[in-house]
Amino acid sequence: MRYKLKEIADLVDGELIGDPEAIITGISGIKEAKEGDITFLANSKYSCLMNTTKASAVITARDVGDFHKALIKTENPSVAFTKVVGLVAPNDIKHPEGIHPTALVSPQAKLGKNVSVGAYTIIEDGSEIGEDTVIYGGCYIGRNSKLGKDCLVYPHVAIRERVEISNRVIIHCGAVIGSDGFGFAMVRGIQKKIPQIGSVLIEDDVEIGANVTIDRARFDKTVIGQGTKIDNLVQIAHNVVTGENCIIVAQAGVSGSTVLGKGVILAGQAGVVGHIRIGDKAIVAAQAGVTKSVLPDTKVSGYPAKPHSEAKRVNACIQHLPELYKKIKVLEAKVQELESKLNSNG
Repeated sequence: MRYKLKEIADLVDGELIGDPEAIITGISGIKEAKEGDITFLANSKYSCLMNTTKASAVITARDVGDFHKALIKTENPSVAFTKVVGLVAPNDIKHPEGIHPTALVSPQAKLGKNVSVGAYTIIEDGSEIGEDTVIYGGCYIGRNSKLGKDCLVYPHVAIRERVEISNRVIIHCGAVIGSDGFGFAMVRGIQKKIPQIGSVLIEDDVEIGANVTIDRARFDKTVIGQGTKIDNLVQIAHNVVTGENCIIVAQAGVSGSTVLGKGVILAGQAGVVGHIRIGDKAIVAAQAGVTKSVLPDTKVSGYPAKPHSEAKRVNACIQHLPELYKKIKVLEAKVQELESKLNSNG
C-alpha cells in the first residue's frame, strides 16, 4: 500500500490539513498506529490520543481542533475510514458459488439467478430465494419461506417455515429465525403449549448477529424494521415490532408484543418487558431493566429503568450507603445513651 495523503482526502471528500504529498503505507487503530499509518478519531472524548498516536495522519470530524499532525476533516470519520479500508484492504472473502452437490434443494423451491447454496444446506418445498443471494453450508430454509435479493446467510442459520426476509439482509452464524414464541398456559397444574401460528418479517438492509433468536408471532408477524442492526446473542420474542434503523446490542432481550420506535438503541444486556412501547430515538442503557413504556427521545438506565439523570442520582446515593450505615449506628448509640440518661433522671 502506498497512497498520497491528497488521494485519500479526495476519496473521502475531506478537508486536508497537512502535506498533500505525504505517503501513507498502512492503516491502524489510533493506539496501535505507527509512522506511515493513517487512523481515525470518531469520538471527541478520545482527543487526548491525538497527542500520543504515532500515526502520520488522522481522519477526524470537522469540528476537531488542529493538532501537530496531518488531519483529514470529514462529516463522518467512521464512514470515511471505512472507505479507506475498502481502498487499501479490499474484502477478499470468497463466498460459495453455485449449488453444492450435497445441498438438498426441493424441486418445489424457486431459486433466482446467481443464487449460491453451500454444502449440506436444506431448502424445503415452496421456498423462494431471490437473485444473487448467498446461503452458506449447513443452513435450513423452511417450507414457504422467502429470501429477497442480495442476501447473505452464513453457516448454520435456521430459517423456519413461512418466514419472509427482504433484500440485502445479512444473517450471521447460528441465528434462528422463526422459532416458536414462548407461549404456555397452566391447565390443571400442567403447562400446555399455545400454538404459535404467525410468522416473521425481516425488512430490507437488516443485519442479524451470530446466535440471535427471533421468535415467530402467535398471530400475525414479528417484524424487524428496515435498516435495523442486531448484535450477537440477542433474543427477540413473539409479536415484537421494531421500527427502522434500531440498534440492539449483544445479550439484550425484548419480551413479547413490545414495540420499538424508529432509531431506538438498546445497549448490551438491556431487558425489556412485554406489551410496552419504547418511543422513537429512545436509548436504553446497558443492563437496564425496562418495566414500563419509555417516551421518545428519552435515555433510561438502571433497574427498574428510569430517566438517566434520575438513575445517576439514585446510584450516587447508593454508593454512600456504607458511610450512611456507619453514621446511623453512631446516632443510634447516642440516642440510646440519651434515653438512658433521661430514664435515670426520672
